[in-house]
Amino acid sequence: MNHAKSEELFRRAQELIPGGVNSPVRACRSVGTNPPFIVRGEGAHLFDADGNEYIDYVGSWGPLLLGHRHPEVLAALEGALAVGTSFGAPTEQETELAAAITEAVPSIEMVRLVNSGTEATMSAIRVARGFTGRDLVVKFEGCYHGHVDSLLVKAGSGVATLGIPDTQGVPKAFADTTIALPYNDAGAVEEAFRQRGREIAALIVEPVAGNMGVVPPAPGYLEALREITERHGALLIFDEVMTGFRVAFGGAQARYGIRPDLTTLGKVIGGGLPVGAYGGRREIMSRVAPAGPIYQAGTLSGNPLAVAAGLAMLRHLKAHPEVYEVLERRAAEICAAVPAGMTVNRVGSMFTLFFTAQAVTDYESAKRSDTARFGRFYRAMLERGVYLAPSQFEAAFVSAAHTVEDVRRTVAAAREAFSD
Repeated sequence: MNHAKSEELFRRAQELIPGGVNSPVRACRSVGTNPPFIVRGEGAHLFDADGNEYIDYVGSWGPLLLGHRHPEVLAALEGALAVGTSFGAPTEQETELAAAITEAVPSIEMVRLVNSGTEATMSAIRVARGFTGRDLVVKFEGCYHGHVDSLLVKAGSGVATLGIPDTQGVPKAFADTTIALPYNDAGAVEEAFRQRGREIAALIVEPVAGNMGVVPPAPGYLEALREITERHGALLIFDEVMTGFRVAFGGAQARYGIRPDLTTLGKVIGGGLPVGAYGGRREIMSRVAPAGPIYQAGTLSGNPLAVAAGLAMLRHLKAHPEVYEVLERRAAEICAAVPAGMTVNRVGSMFTLFFTAQAVTDYESAKRSDTARFGRFYRAMLERGVYLAPSQFEAAFVSAAHTVEDVRRTVAAAREAFSD
């Protein structure tokens, strides 16, 4: 493939944007190449500035369950554009989106829209502290909850990919409010709460980890988190920015039958546009301003474009539950082609191929992957027209737009790439 135009665009971008990108992992440094610059998406395919076409397994990092430019989402956006792009005032569709979310996710009785997943987790933590009157938060090594200062400790994702200190620029006092524990280790959680349970406001977790690569919860793990937090009077926060509406219509909490106190959402509830949300039990959310004393605000929260696109997405998913059967089947077909000597983890339509023969159950086991081999594999797949996340520590996502032929071509490309 020719990448001359993308290389030229990247050189110019580096003069004006730190690292040439507006989110670090996009720079592709860890996989030994420079990024293709994308000009168009259609269905399950992307097209770059040099005219190259790729089968897309990034899907804007997860939210494009229906693929690029789905007709119903485009129609909703056109309707919103016809009346205005931003008001900073209440609209009826905000309430309709809130109703769609609360109907789909039973643990969410009230919800506040925000502008990003980071803003959602930051706000949920503040609400948990305000509600409980406690300061400490438990998180898990390798789980990423946005670039909130106190949650960057052992954050996985882009931080792990780039190998940079995950608390650089974060005051020690902020980091000291966070207890980072190994994922999938209920005993470590029990011990942390035994020692400091009266100080812990909340435990926040990706119910299916996606930011150290996909790591499913061990049997009984989420149930243990629910029981321990409840026993000690702390709130259980599910970060479903990635898994919400992705692994099931009601998110991971529906798939595993766990009811958290608070949930954070993003990505998919905007149909791919920038948006986030946090919500939970009415007695907790009623403490958020202006109903209560816990302050959180955002001028562009509930942006009409994101709300319209998100409503179209959620209404389509509700009307077509068979979408999830297609997603599950396509992802399973891809993962079945992984050769011996490697580990593949999958939950629903999100998966990660780890270049290690050992089981990957937490951040430490994920870090044993051969990242140099992954880099070679990434480059080989890109040259064969398959677009993956440029990091061993990220998830791949299947959309309903991926066809049987897309899967066949992906498997064929992978078999060639494995032998390179």
